[in-house]
Amino acid sequence: MMISARVHYACLALFELAMRADDTTPVAVREITDKHNIPGPFLVQILRPLRAAGWVQSVRGSHGGYRLSVDPSQITLLDIAEAMGCQDRNSHLSETPTKSAIALQHAWDEANEASRAVLSGLRLSDMVERCHHGEATMFYI
Repeated sequence: MMISARVHYACLALFELAMRADDTTPVAVREITDKHNIPGPFLVQILRPLRAAGWVQSVRGSHGGYRLSVDPSQITLLDIAEAMGCQDRNSHLSETPTKSAIALQHAWDEANEASRAVLSGLRLSDMVERCHHGEATMFYI
């Protein structure tokens, strides 16, 4: 499964809302875009399917924004990827595939299943916990 920028940004936006789930104050789009370097118009497009899924609620007005409308434990990273239209890749086999092509397709299928298993096992609440316990630090060289 290929994770697109759209899926990545959707996860970041939901993660930001989940981090503030206990606060009833809506999070402004600008706060999310500034913190995660997401282009504003792109984030607005990303939030639409998240609202349609019932995970995000928009609040209008000068102090408006977005907030999570479900418990973060109810959303997996796979749910987010699928809500954003991320689909499994179809077979790349031709009508008369070679043994090498069949073996390679099996490897791609295994990799896809492994990524689906990982993503379906990680909930938004798990990601919040990882951040709170310092597991989300990375070192760049």
